[in-house]
Amino acid sequence: MSRQLKIAIIGDFNFTFNSHHATNMAIEHSERLLELEVSYYWIRIKEASEMKKNAFYDFDGIWFAPGDSESIFYVTNILHTVVQLEIPVLITGEAFKSFIDLLIASYNLNPNKEKLISENLVDGDKFEPIEVYPVSPQLQKLYAAHTRQELSSSRYSLYPSLINYLKDEVIDIEALNQFEEPEIISLKNHNFCVASMFCPQICSTREMPHPLITAFFNISHQLNEKVQPKIG
Repeated sequence: MSRQLKIAIIGDFNFTFNSHHATNMAIEHSERLLELEVSYYWIRIKEASEMKKNAFYDFDGIWFAPGDSESIFYVTNILHTVVQLEIPVLITGEAFKSFIDLLIASYNLNPNKEKLISENLVDGDKFEPIEVYPVSPQLQKLYAAHTRQELSSSRYSLYPSLINYLKDEVIDIEALNQFEEPEIISLKNHNFCVASMFCPQICSTREMPHPLITAFFNISHQLNEKVQPKIG
C-alpha cells in the first residue's frame, strides 16, 4: 500500500474502553478497503489542548474518540481550534455534546444560560442500539439509502429551537435517530466536519468497514492529494 495517511485521534486512550479498541480496529478495516496505509496517533486531551494551531497541520485528519465527559472543557477548546482549519474532522460519541456546546457559545445562542442540550441519556458504560435514518442525499448515498442499526454509549436531546437555528444557519442534519433527534450532523461550509452521537467504530468489521469512517479517510486522502473532496 503506497498511499499514506496520518490521523490524529484526540482522546485519553483507555484499554478498558471497548470503543477505544474498536477505534484502532476500525482504522485497519477501512485502510484495507481503501488500500491506504494509515498512521494514527492517540493524543491525550490535555496535550492536544496545549498544541499550537499549526501543529494540527501535520495531520491529514482529526478524529475525536468517545470517552468520559470530565475533560469536556478541553475538548470544546480543541474543537474550537481544529474546526477553523480545512482539515477533515470526525467527532464520535461524547464529543458530540462538546461540539454542540461550541456552536452554542460561538453563535451566542444561550444568553439566558438555559439548558439547551441534555446530559447523556445512556446509563453507565453500556451501549444501546440506535436506528439511524439517513436524510441528506450524501448520507443516503453513503448508507445506500438504508436504515442502519448502530450502537451508542451517548445520546443527547436538543431543544427544538436550537435545532431549528442550527440547521438553518450552521449545520446540515445528515441523519436522524428513532427519537427524531439529529444523530449525524455536519458543519456547513467545511470540507468535512462530521459529528456522530453513536460510535461508528463499534459496528465496523473487517468484512464491512463502517462507511462513515471510510468516507472520513477517503476525503482526508483526497484533500492530501489536492483532489476536490466529496462526502459520498
